[in-house]
Amino acid sequence: MRAAIRFLCSLLLLAFASGAGATPHVILVQNSGWMEPFYSDPQSRFKPLVGALAGAVVQPGDALVLAAFNQSLPGAPSPKALLSMKADEKTTRSRVNAALAKLDTARKPNSSALADTDLGEAVQAAITTALGGKPGIVWLVTNNRNSPNNDQATAARNREFYELIHRGAAIDKVVAFPLKMPVQGRHYSANGLMVYAFAVGKEGSRALDGLLVSRRIARVITEQPARLKPLDRDTVRLVPAQVENAPGVAFSQAPNGGLRADVDPDARTPRASIRWQLENAMYPYTITSATLSARSALAGEERKIELANTRVSNLAPGKPVPLGSTMQLPVAQLPDKWSMAAMKSAGSAYVLPGRIELHLANQRLELSQAFRQRMAALFPGDPLPDIFTPPATVQASNAVLPIEVRVHYGMGPLAALGGIAAALLAAAAAAAYAYGRPRVAQVTVEDELRTMRARPGTTQPIYDKAGVQVAQLKTTLFGHQLLDLREGAQVRLGR
Repeated sequence: MRAAIRFLCSLLLLAFASGAGATPHVILVQNSGWMEPFYSDPQSRFKPLVGALAGAVVQPGDALVLAAFNQSLPGAPSPKALLSMKADEKTTRSRVNAALAKLDTARKPNSSALADTDLGEAVQAAITTALGGKPGIVWLVTNNRNSPNNDQATAARNREFYELIHRGAAIDKVVAFPLKMPVQGRHYSANGLMVYAFAVGKEGSRALDGLLVSRRIARVITEQPARLKPLDRDTVRLVPAQVENAPGVAFSQAPNGGLRADVDPDARTPRASIRWQLENAMYPYTITSATLSARSALAGEERKIELANTRVSNLAPGKPVPLGSTMQLPVAQLPDKWSMAAMKSAGSAYVLPGRIELHLANQRLELSQAFRQRMAALFPGDPLPDIFTPPATVQASNAVLPIEVRVHYGMGPLAALGGIAAALLAAAAAAAYAYGRPRVAQVTVEDELRTMRARPGTTQPIYDKAGVQVAQLKTTLFGHQLLDLREGAQVRLGR
């Protein structure tokens, strides 16, 4: 019971230790009787592998629970937490290694018999208890011998595990890494291990995808991950090969894995013929047959993409096939190069986000023979490949490929507008100077020539020799004029 309390306490750590952006991890390490050679063989690299994996995938700030599992029995609960911690930059691997140092194969309570195994029980406990149903990643390190109560009907037990993987609503993604690790123990021998990664929730799936893309897992495990779930999305990808009949348009792979269309601002071709390489992204499955259809969603418009071939057959992972298409481009929605949007993007790019959706109907998948043979060599006598059998309900899939249309506006229009603005400013400055500069006027009053100075827009009085106002002088940008001339007064402009 104390061990169960320790495992429940790990939930508290996962609830409070992970900050924003952190990912909780639960690493389950099998220590049932079938694992005996991995513990007793002095050449076994089993424990160092777990420590290295933890050090690679658990990031600083992530919560980590390390637990051993076999099969829960009265007096011997399973899983049993070995370590609960908030990861830092330096000690994760060493602390995991220290926690595993004394771990050995478990025995049944009050018996010398080695403990049995229940894979499904361990994974469910990790999801419901350690993670508390919250997002995270559960790692399962096992020799694939699923035999609760020493049940020899391993195929049936594997089917139960299969149901948990494919029908467990909390599990969003599952990948597996079959590893060659020959060991010889006192009672048994083994050829390999399996490391599963269960992504719980959408956030857990994104975190697992990030680990795969960053190749952090590949620092420790060089095997290609085998996908177990999902088999109905992100099943294929399109890699642009050539763009035809669309001057000023070029497609390329974006850094985030999506697609990028670089468009010249003068390009006005409404359709582009694009040749792709269609790749199967579902190792270790071959798409034996499927019907293809596609559409684009760009600039708020959804349009059908015409495909040169709407059928695909025997598409194996790593062996792309060419696929022609005709795609409409949102040229009518692109800002004119004299628009404010274009001016704001001058020297960089105006970006229109969108997506390409590829749908595979009547999809049939088949596990590759090479993978089956590898599994048989690593786990002889184990019918585990049944777990990799695609569910009968998965007969269609979708692949959504992000695409961004980038229009590159040059500096010419902005420079031209800048020149015009500068000229207008210069003219305004000249006008201001001219307006503010005093003007000289010569006025003759009673045969006396006077010189008067005034700024444009002003009016000043004119007095005779006796000091009586006889007129007013109004000054403008264009000259002077006399106003309110008194009757009989001898006043004129000039001499």
